[in-house]
Amino acid sequence: MVNIRQAAVAGTFYPADPEQLKLMLQHYLIDAPQGKKVPKAMIVPHAGYIYSGAIAATAYVRLKTVKKLIKKVLLIGPSHRIGFQGLALSTADQFSTPLGDIAIEKNDVKQMAEFPFVHYLDQAHELEHSLEVHLPFLQTVLDDFCLIPVVAGEASAEQVCQVIEKFWGQEDTLIVISSDLSHFHDYPTAQKIDHKTSEIIQQLQYEKLSSGSACGYVPVSGLMALARKNKLQIKAIDLRNSGDTAGRSDMDSVVGYGAYVIE
Repeated sequence: MVNIRQAAVAGTFYPADPEQLKLMLQHYLIDAPQGKKVPKAMIVPHAGYIYSGAIAATAYVRLKTVKKLIKKVLLIGPSHRIGFQGLALSTADQFSTPLGDIAIEKNDVKQMAEFPFVHYLDQAHELEHSLEVHLPFLQTVLDDFCLIPVVAGEASAEQVCQVIEKFWGQEDTLIVISSDLSHFHDYPTAQKIDHKTSEIIQQLQYEKLSSGSACGYVPVSGLMALARKNKLQIKAIDLRNSGDTAGRSDMDSVVGYGAYVIE
């Protein structure tokens, strides 16, 4: 019997109707500026599409020219539901969205479980949106690919870096790190905080990153550590917040979103 992780936030974070979802994704990708270089890794937000979809699209649109070349996606996002130590894997065979099922790369998942700080914990995946919201984007911009889903709990930048390094030399593998930025400040305060966080990310100063500056600071810090170690650059390609994208309905309590790439 196939073990399928069912979509948990379809109908809330993004449309549950496949045709409506396709139209929304096409709209975001058409409107996104076309980048010239293909990213090896990216940091993208994970809120409801009306809030962060346009920002995420600025990164995902850059994959269109290599849609047939990318065969695996390592996707790491923070845990919003439960607390735990280390990094959590899923025992699922597939992850499902309204656009279809995505096969899990079971061999790579099994090998990753050999790290002492990595373990199977389906509870961390069951309702987690930080991974799920990226899947329809990936299904739209890529052809056939397998997924390596990881939820991050309490872990060091060096530990996350070790996991990413395992896949870094694989030309057919994309690294996606899921994170929003500041939460629930007024618009001017959010802008100030997020611009500072963006500087920290681009300067690879992962020691200065905290949960108050980015909810996915654990996986983001791991990518920053890898970039610093290998003398790579993380570049910001978009920086906005929900006051910019959701009709400025509540400028007193906004959430920040950024998109970043390593090319």
